[in-house]
Amino acid sequence: MDCHVGCNSHTLYTVPMQAVLLAAGASSRMWPVVEDCHKSLIVLMGKPLIQWTIESLQRVGVTEVIVVQGTDKKVETALAQAKLDVTVRYVEQLDPKGMGDALLQTESLLQDHFLLLHPYRFDADDLIQPVIEKATSTQAAAVLSVQETDQPWNYGILSVNGDRATNLIEKPAQGEEPSNLRVTGIYYLPKTLLDDYRSVPEAEYAFEDALDLCIQRDDVRVVHYNQSITPLKHPWDVLNIAEALIKREVTDTFIHPSAQIDDTAVVKGPVYIGPDVRIFEHAVVKHSYLGEGCIIGTGSLVRESTILEEKVLIGAHAEVTRSVFGPRSTTHSGFFGDSIFCEEAKAGAGTITANVRVDRKQIYAQVKNKRTPTGLTSLGGIIGAHTHLGINTMLMPGVLIGSHALVGPGAIAHGSIPTKAKYFETTI
Repeated sequence: MDCHVGCNSHTLYTVPMQAVLLAAGASSRMWPVVEDCHKSLIVLMGKPLIQWTIESLQRVGVTEVIVVQGTDKKVETALAQAKLDVTVRYVEQLDPKGMGDALLQTESLLQDHFLLLHPYRFDADDLIQPVIEKATSTQAAAVLSVQETDQPWNYGILSVNGDRATNLIEKPAQGEEPSNLRVTGIYYLPKTLLDDYRSVPEAEYAFEDALDLCIQRDDVRVVHYNQSITPLKHPWDVLNIAEALIKREVTDTFIHPSAQIDDTAVVKGPVYIGPDVRIFEHAVVKHSYLGEGCIIGTGSLVRESTILEEKVLIGAHAEVTRSVFGPRSTTHSGFFGDSIFCEEAKAGAGTITANVRVDRKQIYAQVKNKRTPTGLTSLGGIIGAHTHLGINTMLMPGVLIGSHALVGPGAIAHGSIPTKAKYFETTI
């Protein structure tokens, strides 16, 4: 096994030098937050998620990262200016044929063992450590991470005997699941898995079939996660990642010397306030991230795990909570709760995002023409890049609006509004 010794204050263990990140594919279920790139390029707190992931890999001693990207090379472009202490190599997947095919593209670069994980795992260091410790202590051929689920029919489900994996079934029929342990997407794998992949028929879940072959033949161990593993499957998952990222990264108050904060404003930490931020009279900011050049208008309240990327304008007398605003997005007065406004989205005065149902039940969203449960009882609007909302717009819980759309004054927006649409509906 090609490895070196890594350590932290708690443990000493051998660490594979390589990690593979799969960042090709369309990420179509992430619309409207993602429309023309991979979801790992979503920017939070000034960095794309894939950069957060690579930086976390650095902390556990990984020195080489192989990124599988699409032919547009947008991932490579996004990381070109990042200051990273690892070697990053790129390969292209010409057609999005799934995880197994993506992994095949890396074959000439792989060592005997490697880590495989999603490219949006900003917390990879915490998640990988127990996987590596298990691999080191057992000398297992592979290690898989699992977590209990109450919906096993939606996941790859693992049977185990002690800490040994015995069987993997992808999305078993409801009532026929062998356990409630779902595979979470953090893998320690042997290069021989590629031979297994070539030996199984082409199918939607060929990677999982190959992994099951490996389980049947080799010593494959399991690590159980008790902590929450934040997914990134749907656009509203960005809000959970944003909250977790703020809790992890914004633990003290930082105010850049160039920030201008009125004497009557209140800043209650921990907060991050970047260069050239301006906070006007009687505004209040609590436990949030304000990127470079943001403006918080008179009497506004920004609170609870809100992320404002660079040059966001929150106008006078607005309230923003648990939301993400992309670069150069702007609002006037209004309420914005549990919502996402992508790059250069604009909201007119009096815009209201209804973030709970009147009956306080679970919120559903329209994803790819399918009514989809969000698992949330608090969710406002998700607004695509460059979309404009007219004055007094009302957004019903869970509304999705594509990029470059126009929503007319006084409109009541609900369901799903397509990209580039003009929407003037005023009744529910």
